[in-house]
Amino acid sequence: MNILILGSGGREHAFAKKLSESNKITKLFVAPGNAGTSAVATNIAINPTNFNQVKEVVLQNDITMVVVGPEAPLVEGIHDFFLADSELKNIAVIGPKKDGALLEGSKDFSKQFMIKHGIPTARYESFTSETLQKGQAFLETLSPPYVLKADGLAGGKGVLILTDLGQAKSELKEMLSNQKFGDASATVVIEEFLKGIELSVFVLTDGKNYKILPSAKDYKRIGEGDAGLNTGGMGAISPVPFATDDFLQKVEDLVVKPTINGLQKDGIDYRGFIFIGLMNDNGNPSVVEYNVRMGDPETEVVLPRIESDLVDLFEGVANRTLDKKSYKVTSQTATTVMLVAGGYPEAYEKGKEITGFDLAEDSIVFHAGTTLKDGKVVSNGGRVMAITSFGDSIQEALDKSYKSIDKISFEGMNYRKDIGFDLV
Repeated sequence: MNILILGSGGREHAFAKKLSESNKITKLFVAPGNAGTSAVATNIAINPTNFNQVKEVVLQNDITMVVVGPEAPLVEGIHDFFLADSELKNIAVIGPKKDGALLEGSKDFSKQFMIKHGIPTARYESFTSETLQKGQAFLETLSPPYVLKADGLAGGKGVLILTDLGQAKSELKEMLSNQKFGDASATVVIEEFLKGIELSVFVLTDGKNYKILPSAKDYKRIGEGDAGLNTGGMGAISPVPFATDDFLQKVEDLVVKPTINGLQKDGIDYRGFIFIGLMNDNGNPSVVEYNVRMGDPETEVVLPRIESDLVDLFEGVANRTLDKKSYKVTSQTATTVMLVAGGYPEAYEKGKEITGFDLAEDSIVFHAGTTLKDGKVVSNGGRVMAITSFGDSIQEALDKSYKSIDKISFEGMNYRKDIGFDLV
């Protein structure tokens, strides 16, 4: 079969690598892809949110399955677009329809969903510019830190965690009245701060049956010791040592099952990934957020640990036979360390030649922000490459990743030297 992956990051390279291992694949395409995906698939330079361009590519290349990497095409309704088109309606799309994608596309919707279906989460209320004063009064009922979330997609920048009440009130006004995050902050969710240790659990579902994928923890801050600005993720570890069998059983019973059952009760036919951001508070899980796709860089440690045929699993999602599919995960630990451009997550330069990545024998190099220029691999984004390694322990895997990183260089290259510092 011919498969098209939509997206251009490390997540999509990880998908491409894993899918290319299947003997069920005839041809693999990635749109738009990066320098790494071009080694295992054919890149096609289109925008994944231009659905007419996607249709053209699908029909020209006899695609039978589309795997949607990023959230934007899902929230904008690519799955619905396929179902409404007579030429596309029989093509499998891995990713929810627009109604299911609201779990990520609207913080207010996802909080309402959790409360409705008894899923543990932080106390919250939602506000608009008309109810700004009520929102500021609600802040006074909370203890710091104060959590403000733009309702819509804001490129990962729509969440503010503030310790000062005055600043929280001021930021609420900026978001609601002055459109700090544009239309995304027309509604703002204010919620109680959840204490504990964060981790992510990933679920693949056909809408009825599900497989719980490996747990992972990522590191969002740019600086060592989790200091500095938030990024898209500087590294990740899987599995998470504190996610014991007992804890994961609680996650399944209190979060995963009510989520899948809740979607069915609400008439949402959900086929794809659910990323569940969790807080572990003394062994009790609470949901921080849902995403409707795999995370990045968590994908670069989760997918390599899956030993089963990913195409086979995706067929189970499409045909609602996921319960019949074999599913196996390695017991080894995977770690990934992200190489980023100098200046990231603020202003940074692109087009820097990258060398030495082909010498990283003990690691898998996943390309994120890269492209080919005059036959050379150059940087093309803030997060440039994810260096993933396996080991019998976190330390062993990390040692391999850092040893590989010593061989790689590009101008301004930056990375965290303490990924997993809180787990080792």
